[in-house]
Amino acid sequence: MREPLSKTIQTIQPSGIRKFFDIVSEMEDAISLGVGEPDFDTPWRIRDEAIYSLEQGRTFYTSNAGLKELKVEITKYLESRFGLDYDPINEMMVTVGGSEAIDVALRAMLDPGDEVLIPQPSYVSYLPCTILAGGTPVVIPLKAENEFRLTADELREYITDKSKILVLPFPNNPTGAIMERTDLEAIAEVVKENDLFVLTDEIYAELTYDRDHYSIAALPGMKERTVYINGFSKAYAMTGWRLGYACAPERILKQMLKIHQFAIMCAPTTSQYAAVVAVRDCDDEVAAMREEYNERRRYLLHRFREMGLECFEPYGAFYMFPCISEFGLTSDEFATRLLESKKVAVVPGTAFGDSGEGHLRISYAYSLEDLKEAVDRIEEFVTELRNEK
Repeated sequence: MREPLSKTIQTIQPSGIRKFFDIVSEMEDAISLGVGEPDFDTPWRIRDEAIYSLEQGRTFYTSNAGLKELKVEITKYLESRFGLDYDPINEMMVTVGGSEAIDVALRAMLDPGDEVLIPQPSYVSYLPCTILAGGTPVVIPLKAENEFRLTADELREYITDKSKILVLPFPNNPTGAIMERTDLEAIAEVVKENDLFVLTDEIYAELTYDRDHYSIAALPGMKERTVYINGFSKAYAMTGWRLGYACAPERILKQMLKIHQFAIMCAPTTSQYAAVVAVRDCDDEVAAMREEYNERRRYLLHRFREMGLECFEPYGAFYMFPCISEFGLTSDEFATRLLESKKVAVVPGTAFGDSGEGHLRISYAYSLEDLKEAVDRIEEFVTELRNEK
C-alpha cells in the first residue's frame, strides 16, 4: 500500500498547547491556567440576536465574503477605533475565525520558496500555515530585554532577497507584549525599504491595558502593503462562534476570497447575525471584561513580584510570560513537575517557539478565585525548588 500522507504534513508537529490539558482533564482537583479562552459568557444581547435569527429561519448561506450588514458595521468600528479605512465590499471578508484568515492570506500570497518572517514566541499557527502554503518560515527570536517587542534592527537582520511577508502578532500571544506607535513606525520604514508585505494579527486589539493599541495598517503607505486580521473570539468572548475577518487591498482580498469560496463557502450565518450586534452595541460589555482582565493582570504581577519570579509587565492580551530559568529546568520540565506535584497546568514557553525557552505562558482568562488558588500552589512549588538548591 502506498504512503497515504503528504511529506509536508508529516513534518509538522501537533500543537504543543494541548499536551498538558489532556492530562488535566483526567486529574482530580487540577487547575488549568493554559487555555487562551475567555471565561466570560458571550454577552446576552449577542446570544439573544443569534436565537432571534434562528427563530426567523436565517439558516441559509450568506454571500461568500459575508453579510454586507456585518461588514459595514466592522468598517465603522475599525475607522472609529483605529483610524482604518476599508471598503466593506472590495477590501473585507468574513472568515471562520482569525485562524482561517491567516491561512488563506498566506496561501493567496506565497509562492514556493518565499520567506515569511515570523517573530517568536507567537501564536502556533503562523509557522505551519506558512509551510502548508509552500513558503519558508524564518523565525525572528524576540528578547525579554526588549519586552518581547520586534525592533527594526532585529527585522533587518533576518531579511533576505526572498523575504516577502512579515507577520506582526501584537498584542502578542503568549507574551502579552504590545507594539507602540513609535515601534510600528520604525518597522514600517523597514517594510517599505525592503518591499515587504505585512500580515498583522490584531485579535487582541481590544485587550490592552494602560496603553493604546495602534495598527500598522493605519500608518502612511502601509494599508496597501498590509493584510489586517481580527475577529470576535477574544474581545466578545465568542470563541465557539468561529468568526473573524480580514481586510486587505482589493487585489489580495479577491484571491483570498477565491480560496475561501472553494474551501469554506461562508462563515456561520447565525454567528454573523449575532456579530452585527456585538460590534454595534457591545462596547460596554467589552470594557467591563477588559477591566476584569486588568484586575487579574495586576494581581498576578503583584504575586509574581512577591515570590521573586521575574516577569515583565504585559500590556495586552490575557497572558503572563514569567521567566523560570533560575531553576535550571527547561520550560517543559518545569511545567511537567508543576502539574504532577501541585496539579496546576501551564504551557511551556517552547510551545510558541524555541525562543520561549525559560518561560511559561499563564493565562488570566480565569476567575480571580481560581487564579489565587493556582498562584498559591505555584508559590509553594517555587519555594520547594529554591530549597532544593
